[in-house]
Order: sequence, then structure tokens, then C-alpha cells
Amino acid sequence: MPAPDSPPPIRVFLLDDHEVVRRGVRELLDGEPDIEVVGEAADQREALARAPALRPHVAVLDVRLGSGTADGDHEGIEVCRELRTRMPELACLMLTSFDDDEALFDAIMAGAAGYVLKQIKGSDLVNAVRTVAAGASLLDPAATARVMARVRGEEDPVPPELARLSPREREILALVGEGLTNRQIARRLYLAEKTVKNRISVILAKLGVGRRVQAAVLAERLRGGRGADG
Repeated sequence: MPAPDSPPPIRVFLLDDHEVVRRGVRELLDGEPDIEVVGEAADQREALARAPALRPHVAVLDVRLGSGTADGDHEGIEVCRELRTRMPELACLMLTSFDDDEALFDAIMAGAAGYVLKQIKGSDLVNAVRTVAAGASLLDPAATARVMARVRGEEDPVPPELARLSPREREILALVGEGLTNRQIARRLYLAEKTVKNRISVILAKLGVGRRVQAAVLAERLRGGRGADG
């Protein structure tokens, strides 16, 4: 039990179609004094019906449901997208048995805060839950780099969302895509750091995304589209 003056525990919801996996993750997380598993589900419908009412801080979601069938492919990512639409403050931690760049790309664009393999150590999974609950991103840098490389290689036209940005906003977005912090962007463009923060909030709203890493993916598409535009 947490101490009387400690902050409330991190409320976690679990989605996995394997009962043994759910039970193991529940026991692992419930064993931590600062974490409480408030509910679980075995499929998409159950998760969408139960999770919103439980108001979790973190949802640990299996990427593939349905025992790997075509119907279950990346279904957990659809749950992530829908839950974050209903609860924008929710941090989704995607859990998968596969190192799948396609799934990672989809998870980023669905607003996931983290993406880890089921082979992860128990202590690392606990830390991952704490990390995303604190508002930080937990996406493997090497895997994210592969996704960025894939985006650079695509020949798709620049998404229409980018047309909504002003030239200055595109400039800031490009620097976000390079991995610069708000402070570094402010120094580069001779702006106040608060101005950069506000501009990025506007950019995210215009792009219809909730996380900086999603904007970075779109920044790569913008960079790729410049060649065609001259």
C-alpha cells in the first residue's frame, strides 16, 4: 500500500487476448506500490466498452489480437487510436511479440506513447509504464529511425494536412523532425522558447496529431516533398 502522503497510484488497463499473459502482467504491475491495474480485456470490443469508464492513466495494449489471424492484425493499434480519441490524456504502451516496422509506424500515428517487445524484462516493463505515465515517450530510437527512413523513401504526395501550415510553422516542424528541443529551435530561429512551445501546439492541432513524434514523422514527409516542389 502506498504511504498516506504519496501520490495516487498509476491506473493501468490491460488488453491481451491471452489470459496467461494478462494474468502475468497484472501480477507484475499490481506488485508495485505505485501502480494499480484497474481493468482488463481480451478483445477490442471489450476494451472499448470497459476502459473509458475506468479512467486509466496508462493502457498496455497487445498490438496483435485474434492469435495472429488477419482479423486481429494490429487491432490493438486501432484500440489505441479510439481510446486516445475519447481520452486524449491516456498514455498507450503497445506490447508485441514482433519487431514490426509497419506496426511501429501505425502505433506512432495512432498516438502511442511507447512500443515494447514482450521479451522485455519485468522490471523494464514496470519502468516503461512509469515513463509513459509521466508523459514521456518510450519509442526505441533505432526502430524509429527505420520508420523515418521508410517515410523518406516513400513517393506518396505530401499529406494535405501540411498545406495548412504557414511557412514559419513548416520551418519549425522541420526542426522538430530533426529532433531539436524547443530551446534549440528557439535559439536557431531567434524566438522565445515559450513562442516555440505555443507554435508547436498550434502545429500539432493543425496536423490533427497529439504527440511530437507523430509530427516528426510528417516532417519527414514534408522534407521528402520538397524535392518535387523545388
